[in-house]
Amino acid sequence: MEKKNIWETFDAKHLKKLENLNLEYRNFLDNSKTERECIDSIVNAIEKEGYRELEVLIENGEKLVKGDKVYSVWMNKSIVMFRIGEKPMAEGINILGAHIDSPRLDIKQNPLYEEGGFAYLDTHYYGGVKKYQWVTIPLAIHGVVVKKDGTTIELNIGENEEDPVFFVSDLLIHLSQEQLEKKASKVIEGEALDIIIGNKPLVIDKKAEKGKDKEHSKARDKESEKEHAKETVKAGILSILKENYGIEEEDFISAELEVVPAGKAREAGFDRSMILAYGQDDRVCAFTSMRAMLDVKDSARTACCILVDKEEIGSMGATGMQSRFFENAVAEVMELYGEYSELNVRRCLAHSCMLSSDVSSAFDPSFASSFDKKNVAYLGGGMVFNKFTGSRGKSGSNDANAEYLAHLRKVMADKKVNFQTAELGKVDLGGGGTIAYILALYGMNVVDSGVAVLNMHAPWEATSKADVYEAYRGYKAFVEEASM
Repeated sequence: MEKKNIWETFDAKHLKKLENLNLEYRNFLDNSKTERECIDSIVNAIEKEGYRELEVLIENGEKLVKGDKVYSVWMNKSIVMFRIGEKPMAEGINILGAHIDSPRLDIKQNPLYEEGGFAYLDTHYYGGVKKYQWVTIPLAIHGVVVKKDGTTIELNIGENEEDPVFFVSDLLIHLSQEQLEKKASKVIEGEALDIIIGNKPLVIDKKAEKGKDKEHSKARDKESEKEHAKETVKAGILSILKENYGIEEEDFISAELEVVPAGKAREAGFDRSMILAYGQDDRVCAFTSMRAMLDVKDSARTACCILVDKEEIGSMGATGMQSRFFENAVAEVMELYGEYSELNVRRCLAHSCMLSSDVSSAFDPSFASSFDKKNVAYLGGGMVFNKFTGSRGKSGSNDANAEYLAHLRKVMADKKVNFQTAELGKVDLGGGGTIAYILALYGMNVVDSGVAVLNMHAPWEATSKADVYEAYRGYKAFVEEASM
């Protein structure tokens, strides 16, 4: 089948909508570099469109009717949205599902140390990364520090022009003969991805010190004085953290701090046809799914969008897709809609249709030998359907039914949505997975779909504006028309 570049299919009206959507998307990326920030951005957007919090409705004993819009947030890292349709939920709902976590560096619980005149924060990488890609680039710190009294301190350092940034050092080329002989996976070790956060020793004002308690000064252990002298840079950082943010060293124990590339999403290419940004896997599908939900005016079946955490590390944990959060939310909505029973919840999930919205690898001419050119996604080729993912012999794959794909082909054709089909690289070369297999456990029809991404899992990923727009159109068509 012939691959086409969908830029050629857009008229002036569509091009204007495309640019407006992508501008909104770039703003979303700039303000959503962590799961918590994603949730904040999403809640702000959907509440303006009339979505109400499910827990408030439960507390007030309110009932749901056709057209009502509700959402539920779980632990500030996952969210599910519902737009009530006219058909009983037991007949199935249309679900858009994506994840909002992305590969990054996480700061450890006992991270701060000094070595060789530098202060460092020790990190543990999250998700699948090429570790050598994370050195020598400007990095920002995002996240929360929760103190023992429950006070939450939000941090976002490195994004504004006046902010400092942080970095991981690398060996200079002049001394790197031995380093360059290593495999790429070993050039930079995981324990070497510690970020440099300071180099300036704490300077103590001697005059001010004279006014302090002399007895206390005499009582200090000599060994402690030596240790303090060795770690004056660390002491300087602790002083800044205390003064500027109210953070003590012990507070790192109850912190969730993520190290991400510093900088805004940018238009790429002389023709501005692409977007270069951090975290497009999978926030490109999360954003377009949310936007499609907001723009659906009416649908026969209840529409649902679930955006979850932890996909990059197996969807485990209370905020991952393998938790019962989604199932519990469906049960609560059905109760408020007057349909709840355990059997009806099971029927609802089994009869539902889902697009597991995740990114696909884009063809890269520089590494053409890694792809099957007939079965790979191309930037500018439209939204992508992956009948299966997994690895090698389809291991760990959902592998959607032919009948479901035929139904989706008709939905997309009726709405004139451009799409392409793809696999994740050559058969024996590698592979990957999504949340599709988890939802398929309920017996529902599920297929992977999304946007092609170049440089996937790198600090800066590239997408086509045309594909972002077409994914949004495809998700909207699915929510409105899917009914298997």
